[in-house]
Amino acid sequence: MSLLVVGLSHRSAPVSVLERAALSADAQVKLLQDTLATEPATEGAVLATCNRIELYADVDKFHAGVAELSTLLAQHSGVGLEELTPHLYVHYEDRAVHHLFSVACGLDSMVVGEGQILGQIKDALATAQEQHTAGRLLNDLFQQALRVGKRAHSETGIDRAGQSLVTFGLEQLSAGRAVEAWAKGKKALVIGAGSMSSLAAATLARVGVGEIVIANRTPDRAERLAEILTGGDDTDVLARAVPMDSVPVELTRADIAVSCTGATGLVLTAETVAAAVEGRTGTPAALRETTAGPAGRLAPADAGTEDACPLDLSAVQGATGFSVMGEAAVAGMDAATLEQHAAWVDKGTGTVERRDGRRTPGEDAEVDAELIAALAAAAATTGRIPERRRPEPVAEAPRPAPVLALLDLAMPRDIDAAVHRLLGVRFVDLESLAEASADAPMAADVDQVRRIVSDEVAAFGAAQRAAHITPTVVALRAMAADVVANEITRLDGRLPDLDDKQRGEITQTVRRVVDKLLHAPTVRVKQLAAEPGGAGYADALRTLFDLDPETVAAVSRAENNTENAKNRGRA
Repeated sequence: MSLLVVGLSHRSAPVSVLERAALSADAQVKLLQDTLATEPATEGAVLATCNRIELYADVDKFHAGVAELSTLLAQHSGVGLEELTPHLYVHYEDRAVHHLFSVACGLDSMVVGEGQILGQIKDALATAQEQHTAGRLLNDLFQQALRVGKRAHSETGIDRAGQSLVTFGLEQLSAGRAVEAWAKGKKALVIGAGSMSSLAAATLARVGVGEIVIANRTPDRAERLAEILTGGDDTDVLARAVPMDSVPVELTRADIAVSCTGATGLVLTAETVAAAVEGRTGTPAALRETTAGPAGRLAPADAGTEDACPLDLSAVQGATGFSVMGEAAVAGMDAATLEQHAAWVDKGTGTVERRDGRRTPGEDAEVDAELIAALAAAAATTGRIPERRRPEPVAEAPRPAPVLALLDLAMPRDIDAAVHRLLGVRFVDLESLAEASADAPMAADVDQVRRIVSDEVAAFGAAQRAAHITPTVVALRAMAADVVANEITRLDGRLPDLDDKQRGEITQTVRRVVDKLLHAPTVRVKQLAAEPGGAGYADALRTLFDLDPETVAAVSRAENNTENAKNRGRA
């Protein structure tokens, strides 16, 4: 087994990179085809979800495989290799198996324990089987991963540790209230009718929303989902389907909107959401006043407003890197202005005269001595050096209660991130969910799931190593059968008068002798091959019995073809 996985996820890359690297269904198929076209790979599968992109392959060369798979991911994701490489992770052989089994159990999910990943693994396997890129190794691996995931959910309480991404998102939207109480009777708009959108619609129905509207580019899928929701025995929700061009109108009626489509561009712009809020409230949707500028810096207009401040803020508002919170607050200004502003903040007075030109060394020493004395006196009084160039925090006006809750579960994003600044809107996306889930508690059952994963990885490795020697054992027994057949033919030539009964007895006796001689070595070699480091026993068997390598390879190909036919029948 030479299993290799190269990928990136919410644990290794920011959401902005994952968003740009997202693969459409067509791109995943093309990636699979190109993977098998490369020299190192003989099998391939792609696991692409809203928070991970992973390429699995059976390779014959590790370093060449890593280089090829990384390059292919960069080419098909559209993110340059140099930018993508720092966010990639690589797992090989048993570590790759351990990784996929952990993913299947929900241990590597954004929300620990969520079970939706099992459906996504099943879809990844089905696609690989349809494209004939999954051979014996990946078929066995993914099917075993599904069984391990189901075992973890049935034998442990991992479901209590986590929840679906939809449920977690609704909890964030409810802002601390019980989701059922918050959602009861509300009107919901679900954009998309795929697996995640269907889960969102079912979850919304379960928590008690009064009406669900499904919008999708393919009307049939939206109508079918609406029929399923309406016909459910455990809910009494009203559901209906609408075309995508009705979304702006439906948004004015909705209390909650969840979007998860496969679109490559924005589905809801900030302008569309603002218009919806205005349609609900009757007043234009104002932008939230914020003290944060680009990259989290405080906006210059929020500081330095005290009368008589000698620092001309308007002169540096456009300066790159300006921030009144940092040491580079007035980067690029002359030293005299810097000193006067520092003295003004330190002394709390606006009476410092502006100095122009250079000071003499004597003046420098005098000013420095005064500042040192002032700092020492302040430290003696307060016990610490006072912070400098830090304005008093600006109190933010309370926001009105949101009239529209938006949940974006798409990758790349469906909803313009700028909507979080609109008054009357509460917005949650994958990035904010990742931040919130970092502090989520993990249940004690997680340790039990980890033990299950470790046991299953060991068992899978042993089975694969044992399977690796099977073609050699089959080839050995085939060679022995040929030897028996040749000797019986030779005996017929020497003793042509033997009757059928005598010939049968002799043939049966020779075969029993050969089988008994081969039984113990072949059983033992399978046991030894299943242990770590047992791969060399197949080579030893081939060498000792002078087996034809091409015969062994032919047996292996025949077994793989039979196994692949069975897998395609199960898909």
